[in-house]
Amino acid sequence: MQEAATDDVSLSTKNVFSSALRFAMSIDTLKNSPEIVHELKTSAQEQVEFMLSTDEEVRLLISKEEVKSVVRLGISNVISTLLDRLSSLLSFVPECPELGVLKTLYDIEWLCKVLPRMELMKDLVFKWADVSREMLMIAENCKLDSQILGVKLKLVEVTGKVLEAVGYGIVIVPSKSRTSLLKIWLPFIRRLKTLVDAEGSESEYRMDEDLCELIEGSMVSLVLTLPSNDQAEVFGEWMRGIGLEGVKFPDLSEAFEVWCYRSKSAKRRLLESCDRLASENLDP
Repeated sequence: MQEAATDDVSLSTKNVFSSALRFAMSIDTLKNSPEIVHELKTSAQEQVEFMLSTDEEVRLLISKEEVKSVVRLGISNVISTLLDRLSSLLSFVPECPELGVLKTLYDIEWLCKVLPRMELMKDLVFKWADVSREMLMIAENCKLDSQILGVKLKLVEVTGKVLEAVGYGIVIVPSKSRTSLLKIWLPFIRRLKTLVDAEGSESEYRMDEDLCELIEGSMVSLVLTLPSNDQAEVFGEWMRGIGLEGVKFPDLSEAFEVWCYRSKSAKRRLLESCDRLASENLDP
């Protein structure tokens, strides 16, 4: 009887958690007003966070493939929704598509909070890396106004979470993907920093100190994990930004100094090896 009761509790917990997940990630929705749907989603997100923090059974549930499949479906859906809503920014519509984009970005930002607890942050990181170039192509072609500036800033905030996960080893991705993330986002982030700084300190759109430190720290850690040739390309792009635009952010000086030291040391070791081999060949 006790075992049956335990099974019932586990089933009940799984049903509640799975249902909350589906509403939190907009996999399941109700045909109600947008306000009610938003309230339900927000409540579901709070419920998911609470259960992840306090419920021991949930910590066991998140390892099950059935739950992981729901989360991965939600990640795919939200990235697809983001691309669709970003594309709508290029259309002249009477509605305000920027609000839809921002809502989706807030949903992704929420995922960045809960996915590490479920060991599924890598799924979001890989998806984000796959669509980064497409997202920026759309963003760069939008007519710049205050609403679009807000969208671009939120894009960078979410990207900061992705860079943090990769740069600090929370998610392990191939060096090619790490290089691609840096080369795609570095110029965009640098230009956006220049734009928001030009708005002045009174503007509501700013890259605050915490965000700047997060991006810089993540990029420094990330670039140091790259092969030397890829590091050289990233530093070349960074220095072009300083030379042509006078923008040093993000400051990669620390990583650049490490790269220079390693390059000199590698060159010195190579020359020493060559000299030693030459000496050995000359010895009778």
